[in-house]
Amino acid sequence: MISTLLASVVAVAASFLFPITLKLNAVSDGVIPNGITEVLEALLMNTVSNPIESLVKANYIGVLAWAILLGIALRKAAAHTKEVLNNISDAVSQVVRWIINFAPLGILGLVYASVSASGMEIFINYGKLLLVLVGCMLTVALVIDPLIAAIWLRRNPYPLVFKCLKESGVTAFFTRSSAANIPINMALCEKLGLDKDAYSVSIPLGAAINMDGAAITITVMSLAAAHTMGVTVDIPSAIILSLLATISACGASGVAGGSLLLIPLACSLFGISNDVAMQVVGVGFIIGVVQDSFETAINSSGDVLFAATAEFHERIKEGKEVNISFKHKG
Repeated sequence: MISTLLASVVAVAASFLFPITLKLNAVSDGVIPNGITEVLEALLMNTVSNPIESLVKANYIGVLAWAILLGIALRKAAAHTKEVLNNISDAVSQVVRWIINFAPLGILGLVYASVSASGMEIFINYGKLLLVLVGCMLTVALVIDPLIAAIWLRRNPYPLVFKCLKESGVTAFFTRSSAANIPINMALCEKLGLDKDAYSVSIPLGAAINMDGAAITITVMSLAAAHTMGVTVDIPSAIILSLLATISACGASGVAGGSLLLIPLACSLFGISNDVAMQVVGVGFIIGVVQDSFETAINSSGDVLFAATAEFHERIKEGKEVNISFKHKG
């Protein structure tokens, strides 16, 4: 969670340093907040909104709040009720996969419409957005995550970082699915000599909630929408966005393009309408081949990195010898 939050902060900083505007057709019909007070007021009102109204009006913050409350309440539900809910969850995930499988057709239409309206220079704009996204992800993978590992291990973390990137990140880059990369990560943990009782829990859990790349995507794309619509985002509002992106990223589906579907949730924080937010999602699908590949790579390699860091830290506390140079087996 700390890593995901820091990834959101990196994304906010990059978006402020290199603001991106997109060529969008719709005009937001929402109320644009003018400061942190109005942002907090909108956040509060959306959170306590009637659940049925939230579903009908696509109030994603309200849906998220009620989902959390129901999740807590259903902890004491009967086993067969939980099984039904799990089956419904699997069915919804399958529908999402079907929708995403049709994404190439939608992307073809989006590219055609964008090029027809704005010419070939539209790809320069998308290229700048992609550079910011990939730059943030590389910063997290090569600076932030190694720094967290170094603090806990008190030694050079880069041999472990590069091993995770090489044996987990490369595979995840091409599969573009954290869930599909779980067997690869389990095998890597066994290769690193980790305790199976620990990594058999942490790896599947990490594939579901360790989403640094998703937090970056949600934050950068949402701020790009805000800049496009002329929304002034101050530092307190950016902090709230970072927290919201962190929580939202944990709920991102472990399939290709899953994080893009959470962009409207973050956009609603700034009063940006669903029309605009879904156009931003469309832009995300256009650059998704590269963006989602890098995103999944840092998500999946981070799962193994932090699982190994936690166990090696415990071994060091117990006075046991730990070798992360990988120059020889030990």
